[in-house]
Amino acid sequence: MPLSTDIIGMQTQTVEHQVDARWLMAYAASLGDLNTHYMDTTKAIAGHPVFPVCLEWPSILETRQLAGSRSLTDTESAKGVHAAHDLHIYRPISAGETLRTKATVVDVQSMRPGAASVMRLDTWDQQNELVCQTYQTSIYRGVEVTRNGATLAMMTPTLPSQATAFELAKTVTVIVDGGLAHSYSECAHIWNPIHTDKAVALAAGLPDIILHGTATLALAISALVDHCVGGEPDRVTRLGGRFAAMVFMPSEIQLEIGHPVDDCIGYRVLNAQGQEAISQGFLAYR
Repeated sequence: MPLSTDIIGMQTQTVEHQVDARWLMAYAASLGDLNTHYMDTTKAIAGHPVFPVCLEWPSILETRQLAGSRSLTDTESAKGVHAAHDLHIYRPISAGETLRTKATVVDVQSMRPGAASVMRLDTWDQQNELVCQTYQTSIYRGVEVTRNGATLAMMTPTLPSQATAFELAKTVTVIVDGGLAHSYSECAHIWNPIHTDKAVALAAGLPDIILHGTATLALAISALVDHCVGGEPDRVTRLGGRFAAMVFMPSEIQLEIGHPVDDCIGYRVLNAQGQEAISQGFLAYR
């Protein structure tokens, strides 16, 4: 069934989160990232730069209930693929905070594989200050788009030039543990059975369970923080990339890192088969 452009501008209800040290530490530990910024409770600990995906997941699920999304069948919704991620970090997330997240659909476009939907995910603190903001693109393969009236897309930010072209500086091998999808699911509070239940993955047309795109992204960002930002995650201001090839477990992935240009690093991630698991990757820092 088609996805209508009428959904542009629609919003979910706000979801409130209690962020404690246990959750922040568990998320980092699931990635094997023991950076003291995330783990040393003798001082104020902060969230991993990709931790906002944990807060955004409930709002992403709620977008399936928006009026324009109800034209999709449950099967079509379940086959939606997280295709691109652009996270803007205005300040680090700290333990002990109460944060609120809301999703807004900002664009619906027809493309060769099917329908592309872009949502903006905003997270605020108790002072109503914006903590982070993500533009997430999802693709629904084989789904058509219907245009009703003159619905216009909202403005979305331009990607850094380093995302599309960079000069290779180094390559880092990252180990993907055989149980990472299970531990990541529990520690991130992101439950999608294609990542943990082989029967569900096979029924969805996958050859096996696959690693979450955001887990692959987080592994890459952990390595970039260590190798390029002096191990200081609080310096990261923006990150993202496009998700393409699948990552299986256990395996090794290759992180190709570009030279920094204007406080921004381009990168890409290759899976064990040499395919781009993440393309057009970027990390900006202060």
